[in-house]
This record gives sequence, structure tokens and C-alpha cells, in this order.
Amino acid sequence: MSHFIDRRLNPKDKSLSNRQRFLRRARDELRHVFNKKLKSTPIADVDADHAVTVSSSTTGEPSFRQATATGRRTVVLPGNTAYSAGDRIPKHGQAGGQLGRQAGGSAPDDNFHFILNREEVLDLFFEDLELPDMVKLHLNEVPAFKFRRSGYTATGPPANINVARTMHNSLGRRIALKRPPKGAMEEVAQQISELENYEQTPVIRIRLLKLQETLRRLTQRRKLVAYVDPLDIRYNRFEARPVPNTAAVMFCLMDVSGSMGEREKDLAKRFFVLLHLFLKRRYERTDIVFIRHTHEAKVVDEETFFYSTQSGGTIVSSALDEMQRVIAEKYPVTEWNIYAAQASDGDNSPYDSNRCQEVLEGGLLAKCQYFAYVEIIDARERDIFHSATNGTPLWKAYRAVSEKDSRLQMARMAVPEDIYPVFRHLFAKHGYAGSD
Repeated sequence: MSHFIDRRLNPKDKSLSNRQRFLRRARDELRHVFNKKLKSTPIADVDADHAVTVSSSTTGEPSFRQATATGRRTVVLPGNTAYSAGDRIPKHGQAGGQLGRQAGGSAPDDNFHFILNREEVLDLFFEDLELPDMVKLHLNEVPAFKFRRSGYTATGPPANINVARTMHNSLGRRIALKRPPKGAMEEVAQQISELENYEQTPVIRIRLLKLQETLRRLTQRRKLVAYVDPLDIRYNRFEARPVPNTAAVMFCLMDVSGSMGEREKDLAKRFFVLLHLFLKRRYERTDIVFIRHTHEAKVVDEETFFYSTQSGGTIVSSALDEMQRVIAEKYPVTEWNIYAAQASDGDNSPYDSNRCQEVLEGGLLAKCQYFAYVEIIDARERDIFHSATNGTPLWKAYRAVSEKDSRLQMARMAVPEDIYPVFRHLFAKHGYAGSD
């Protein structure tokens, strides 16, 4: 069996296409194994170092071998003194007429073991995620660049040729190398033409020969010194310069009322910790506004949002009203991309769910690029709420808005293992893939 591994380098010292395909395949398998591992990883360890094992079956090099069942071949085995034609020769490691591994042997361990540091872990996890953008300009990631003119260069595509600079260089070179101008050659040719009309005396004949030799030298030099030489060509040079990113603000709305038990609050905090880590990792100019609510809502700092204890009744619309107030005071819609993520157990005061629907449809959702709602349910309610049409009054109110405006997306989670799939669904680059 022969193994073919192409280790050639191209002129720019980069991997060839087949090696790049191998690296992409290995990276895809690494991402797949890493995402499976994260499902059982505590939220606090998301940005820690991770050891990941990738099977070699998906990253092995191609191999070529002869097809033993087809074709005809003649093999000469030197030194054969024990076998005759027609004898059955046992293979190496064969026992009792059955093919198998050597006794006590085992398959070699060809798996790849990767130790991923914090930066590599975050790059893998957030690689295919983004803040969805349904209406306005795309929220550029850090860093953002814009190409601007920056002088000239001797290489480039034909479309970037600077004609003025090229002709300027050509003129200077022609003057320095004394390329005969077209007028000088025409003057000599005219003198030759006039002398040819005169009587060919010895003096005129000698002068005519000299003029013809001069014309020949001028013609030859004009051919040697090109009008435009490759050395004269100049291209416009463009340099990537950083530009300010589009500003964005993320509103994190969390229900901390009495109906939210420790399990529900823990799941909500885990989801927002992951969201907070994602925003800080992928976007530079992103403000984060934390709003907690019971029967009343309040803007709090990060420490209070994640660790302070609070209890009370539930009026979800108070959080939406507080969000509108903050937008009006600090975040003009014309200047900011506005996003929101809300977590609740779905329990709400009577008639307030309709009020939430009115607030969203009355203008709040129109100000947002994207609004993600996560409802935390009991694990025993999974079968009851399997369909997206079933749910709490708050869920049904939000669903009615979501059916009219795709900027509102919804998801449910019941156990910690649901956090990663829900987060990736809500913030995938290709949009949300489901609502359960």
C-alpha cells in the first residue's frame, strides 16, 4: 500500500489547494467534536482550556492499493524454497485460517489530540455566530477596514493602471535614453527625398549615403528604446485603513420575580453569561444594558444583574417600557443598531401578556434589529409544549408578533444542555432554524 502526501509549496510559500482542503476538513471535524463536548461543560468553563480528541478516520490521507480481486499479474518472489504453485500461503498474523490481528495486538492509536487554549476555544465557538440584522446596515465585526488610495506601486491588476504616472515615467526614460523623436526622423527622410531628385553627383551621392545611415541608426535606436516600457507602468495603490464600526446596543431583559425559581434563574444567567461573552469577544463598540424586572423594571449594572437576589410579582411589560425609555434617552434609532434578548419563565400577570404584544407592535420591535425571547420551562413540560402553538399566554402573545415580524424569534429551554443549541440557533449567521 502506498501513501501519497503532497508537500509542495507554491511560489508564495502557502499550502497548495489539497493541503488547504485537508486543513478545512480537520477544522470542521474539530468544531463538531468541540460542540458536542461543550454540551456537558459548565458555563463557567466555556472560555477555559479544552482537550479535544479527533478521530483520524475523517482526516486520514488518501491511500492507493492494488485491487486483488481483478486483473492479471505475475509476481516473482525470490528465495522461495518452501512453496509450490497452488499452495495456500498464510498471511502474517493469520491464525486458524482466519484473518485477524496478531495475538495480544491492538489497533494503533492514530487519533489527533488537541489542547485548545482560551483564544482558540472562543474562536471555534463563536466562529459562525453573529448578531442578526434584518433591516439596517450590517454590524461590522472588529476590525473593520476601508480601502483608500495610497500612492503608486509597480505591480497590480490592469484595471488599476495610472495612465498619467505611467506616461510621466515613460517620457523621462525616453529623454534620458535619447530616443529619437518622430519629427527628427521625418526631417531626415525629407532631406533624403529631396536629394534623390537632384543630379547624382559624387558630392550629393556621399551626402545621401550619410543621411541614409543616419536614418538607419535613428530607426534602430527608436526600436531599441520603446515608447512605453514595463518599467514605466505604475498602478494605483490601495491601503486598508481601519474605520469606525457601526455602533450597537444589546438590551438584556431578565425576569427575577417570585415565579422564577433557582433553576430558572440559573438557566437564564447561564444564557446571558454566554451572550455577554459573545458580545465582548466579537464586537468592540457594543453597549450592553442590563434590565431586571419583577412587577417593576430597573436598569442595573452587570454585578447586580447576575448576582443580586430579588423577588416580587410579575409584570413583563415593565421591562419593555423601561427599554423604550432608555432608547429614547440614550440610543437614537438613526445612529444605533438595537438588539434585545429576554429570558422569562412565561408566568405573567393577567392581561399583561396582551399589553406586551401591544408594546412590541406599537413601535418597540420596529426600533430593533433583532429581538430574541427565551422561555424557560420545566423539563416535564417538554412533551406538553412540544408544538410551538402550545404555551403560556406570554408565549402565545409573543408568537402572534413573531408571525407578523421575523425580527422577533423565540426558543424554549428546560435543562442546561439546551443552552448551547438555543444560543446557536438564535445567533447563527444563516438565521434562526427553529422555534422549539
